[in-house]
Amino acid sequence: MRNKLTRKRRANNQPPRKKRNMRKANLRPLGDTVSFDIQSCNLSSDAKRLIQGFVFALLAFSAVVRPAPAADRPPNVLFLAVDDMNDWVGCLETTPHAITPNIDRLAARGVCFTNAHTAGVFCAPSRAAIFSGQYASTTGCYTSPNYFVHHPEIEALQMCFEKAGYTTLGAGKLFHHPAGAIDQRGWTEFFLRNQFQREGGWALESWSSDTPVPQPFPASIYNRGKQITGGLFLEWGPIPNEREEEMADTIRINWTVEQLRKKHDQPFFLACGISAPHFPNYCPQKYFDLYDVEAIQLPPMKDDDLEDLPPKMRREKENRRRAHHDKLVALGAVDDAIHGYLACMSYADAMMGRVLDALESSPYANNTIVVFWSDHGYHHGEKGDWGKHTLWERTSNVPFIWAGPGVAKGATTDVTVSLIDMFPTFVDLCK
Repeated sequence: MRNKLTRKRRANNQPPRKKRNMRKANLRPLGDTVSFDIQSCNLSSDAKRLIQGFVFALLAFSAVVRPAPAADRPPNVLFLAVDDMNDWVGCLETTPHAITPNIDRLAARGVCFTNAHTAGVFCAPSRAAIFSGQYASTTGCYTSPNYFVHHPEIEALQMCFEKAGYTTLGAGKLFHHPAGAIDQRGWTEFFLRNQFQREGGWALESWSSDTPVPQPFPASIYNRGKQITGGLFLEWGPIPNEREEEMADTIRINWTVEQLRKKHDQPFFLACGISAPHFPNYCPQKYFDLYDVEAIQLPPMKDDDLEDLPPKMRREKENRRRAHHDKLVALGAVDDAIHGYLACMSYADAMMGRVLDALESSPYANNTIVVFWSDHGYHHGEKGDWGKHTLWERTSNVPFIWAGPGVAKGATTDVTVSLIDMFPTFVDLCK
């Protein structure tokens, strides 16, 4: 991946630079309008070579000491994350097919990786690998997100940007969501939307007393009548459109937009993660209205899809299928559950659109690398499963898009890449 993203001239189909014929070139001192052709002067060859050497040295020094234009400084990085989003985005042309025009337009101006895979089979190990640049075999974070506790010697991604002179700004679900899971080192600012989060170990609390939820609650037919105390698994439903700005993800996105409207004297690493489309699949009604639930194409679900598993694993997966998938089938709610997920994918896309619009109208548009990623995929009845935590492609395959300086435009590739490749690629691109 690094080679594809860093070979700027090849990726943009530009010919190699021609060597300048300095003997015939008119040399123009910086800041002056006077030029001269050294070959036309009545001087000895030794004198000409001496003057040439002096002028070349002067030009080289002037180029070094003059303030570099904005495009010459290291690129900014806009790091956009979503949670539990599988490969149903529009640009990947999969079935089912979410309505994601903003993700699609980002792919159209960059590189879309169709064979990208997670570095961990659920949130905690995936995000630990991304920010540490280390596999779980090194950090021990197979189930824990806290690489920075057990291995404080590891310099995280944001710390490397900070050491390179970047302003580092973060918001939302970049790390895992519980208290104590955010690596607080190396951030110029990490946005928390209320005081409770600061006092509670920086837990994200995306659904709390200050965020809107559907009424009646719980909303999905799967959970209706239950007393839910946490988790909100297989829970979906619309909230009023006019309450969109009160949603935690919307608040985080609006903060990110504000950062792009500010003046930054240093290059910046601006990272924002949202919880959508992680359960609960709550989002404004208008995103549900994008879809005709009767017309939603379901993913392939085979009755015999577990028969090739070892006996112990087969029993575990069959038990999970009975607990969740079979219940949804009995309720006639499989398509409704997928409808909620697709609606939240479209909500997440709309939030990404706000940030992309802000970038495009900012002075940073031409010198900012944009990376869009999901921490892992998600099953919706395939293999009888609802969730992640598997080694199948439904869990591992993720949307993954790069765009910006040094990145090919409008390219799609099926080369195999991993989210852990991001760390070393930034090292190459952001020198």
